[in-house]
Amino acid sequence: MKVFKFGGASASTIDRIKHLPGIIKSFSGEKILIVISAMGKTTNALEKVAEAFYDNRKEDALQLFNVVKQNHLTTAKYLLVKNYNATEKAFADLFTEVEWLLHDKPVREFDYYYDQIVCAGELFSTTILSAYLNEEGITNKWIDVRDVFRTDENFRDANIDWAFTENKVKENVMPLFNDFDIVITQGFIGSTDENESTTLGREGSDYSAAVFANMLNAESQTIWKDVEGVMNADPKQFPEAQLISELNYDEVIEMAYYGAQVIHPKTIKPLQNKGIPLHVKCFLDASLPGTVIYKKSIRNLPPIIVLKQDQALLHLHSKDFSFVGESLTANLYNIFSEIKIKPNLIQSGAVNLQVCIDDRQEKVEKLAASASEIFDVQIEKGLTLLTIRHYKQETLTKLTEGKAIVLKQQSAETVQVLMK
Repeated sequence: MKVFKFGGASASTIDRIKHLPGIIKSFSGEKILIVISAMGKTTNALEKVAEAFYDNRKEDALQLFNVVKQNHLTTAKYLLVKNYNATEKAFADLFTEVEWLLHDKPVREFDYYYDQIVCAGELFSTTILSAYLNEEGITNKWIDVRDVFRTDENFRDANIDWAFTENKVKENVMPLFNDFDIVITQGFIGSTDENESTTLGREGSDYSAAVFANMLNAESQTIWKDVEGVMNADPKQFPEAQLISELNYDEVIEMAYYGAQVIHPKTIKPLQNKGIPLHVKCFLDASLPGTVIYKKSIRNLPPIIVLKQDQALLHLHSKDFSFVGESLTANLYNIFSEIKIKPNLIQSGAVNLQVCIDDRQEKVEKLAASASEIFDVQIEKGLTLLTIRHYKQETLTKLTEGKAIVLKQQSAETVQVLMK
């Protein structure tokens, strides 16, 4: 049993979608559960639908949603012949599910409506791709993951009920492999016990695949991306970035913690718990070796570089010159939790704290307002945070040359520099 996950980039164009049958046929005879994300920029488009609906701009919301509908129907027309009519019928039901909501008025919080609308992207993409693979001679079974993944009501960042979901996997998913080699389902989404759709937060599709891999006791999970594998830096920022052929679970978690666009830590945990290796492969050229992530001691890694633009630094000073100590720091962490902020860097002194976060205006303003009850607050913007794992001095010198260093934090393995 293998678990594959195909991201939105692998289904962003007709040409890219046509790569999928070849990849899957190369694993002929194997049992594979395939998790698929929304196509291309669909999630962004549906977010705009949700925003328009919540702003009581019903006509705008319906018009924006109609664009999403037409894009998927057009894709289906290009890909399908025999299965087009059945797919169009399946789409009609899925479209109605969203449009019924858009004709209503918002009376609940935004995150609830976000999940009801945005979840449609994964349902649309898997409906098309399941039909296309069937048409290409790859018989498969499509399932709605909302019938399997039970979550709480923490909309936009829902938590999976492991016991209930594992039982559903055993009862409803495992038996399908008696009749099918390929089962196709959605990433990123689930549902509450009231059948309300939920989403699983950042990198939710990777996480969905990892949960399935864990519960199915898969031999491996493969994430198919539009890159060669895991690189030591973002190749868009650093053209000389190099492939890392193997990593261990801990290193990937460290990389993600510092902001590398690799694999989210919550994806690693279900795999790490059962020692399931994770492969990151290129769907454009499946012959490339990619990266394997597993439980193994890895030595001599190259410097791993993470560059985060648009950072804000909050200078927090205790109002009465008392030590920031345990009490004030504990209060600050409670504020982080309430606002759902993850600091990128914290440095403390006797009476002051420096907190670096992503410069998202709403979050920065909320944090500053809440923190001002216990601190004097100043905000510095327009900063860049450089993190280097396994750093070498020459790399650090090169990347900070000509920059004004605002803050620096250093350990044996990792250096972080906030600069402008």
